[in-house]
Amino acid sequence: MDSKNIPRGLKIFSHFGLPKPVGHTVKGDIHPAIIRLGLLFSEFRICGANARAIATLTAFKKVIQDYTTPAQSSLSRHLVTHLSPQITHLVAARPMSVTMGNAIRQLKLEISKMDFDMVEQEAKNSLCEKIDNYIRDRIIFADEVIQDLAGKKIKDGDIILAFARSSIVEKVLLRAHEEGKKFSVIVVDSPPLLEGCKALLTTLTNTSPNPIPCTYALLPALPSLLTEVTTVLLGAHALFSNGAVYSRAGTALVAMMAKGHGVPVVVCCETYKFSEGVMVDGFGKNELAPSKITRSTGDSINVTPSTNLEILNPLYDLTPPTFITAVVTEVGLIPPSSISSIPLALGKSTL
Repeated sequence: MDSKNIPRGLKIFSHFGLPKPVGHTVKGDIHPAIIRLGLLFSEFRICGANARAIATLTAFKKVIQDYTTPAQSSLSRHLVTHLSPQITHLVAARPMSVTMGNAIRQLKLEISKMDFDMVEQEAKNSLCEKIDNYIRDRIIFADEVIQDLAGKKIKDGDIILAFARSSIVEKVLLRAHEEGKKFSVIVVDSPPLLEGCKALLTTLTNTSPNPIPCTYALLPALPSLLTEVTTVLLGAHALFSNGAVYSRAGTALVAMMAKGHGVPVVVCCETYKFSEGVMVDGFGKNELAPSKITRSTGDSINVTPSTNLEILNPLYDLTPPTFITAVVTEVGLIPPSSISSIPLALGKSTL
């Protein structure tokens, strides 16, 4: 979006990822699967760090299978060049998440390692297999381990507070319920996406034969609810080396107030969301929500600025490590002060 078109009051936030029009221009040789995925991203049909990473890698598998190495070139060198406009197209639809960035870097590394003498189809099959292994090991298996570790922190009679909707927090709660634990959940939600109402609350209350007892509230009601809560379970979009958690806007407020009430704050996060960078606030990097907001009733409203009203809906905020009790990863429970040791725990110098 041109800075000239940004409302005067929002120019200070012009570096945020701004919503793109749904029909953004297709430039270059873009695979149909990437075009479709870009539309799903821009319309927020695919939300969540894990869902976006899996969808991106799945689309790249199709791109790789349909790719043909040009004459006088090698797959290990040319395929990365072929993927670049595909990645650019996805970023044009919606700013890249940390999980997508980590997954794409790993894919490029695997491409660079391909043997020059390998038959092209075998090389493509091998890359697709590596993509499947990445999704399996770093997301699916990691989630299963986190479900076990975090589930042990849920006891009979507990009142768990969850904010918005995190896929891994949802899995932890469902696993604990399947194990026969008797607990209740308070789902705290916040505009503009209202993911707690649309996704998490619906899933938890539809478990059969015994739905999980749930209470739904918006963020302003949080102070009156925390007196009953035994544990706060939060998800994460990214985890930075200084221990800060980058997650859905409102997470920092929930963690801060829980800390003030002496309630443990447990963050569930796969290690592939780790970033070696450092963030100290949510203003250096962020993303704005789209102006068209779909309400829980299913209809949509288009919130537009006026002369006296300018809309600013950041999607993420940053939770300082001082407000977090522990981070549950597939390599164990880690205190926020030791987040930088995650690559070492995985036997790597970097992720």
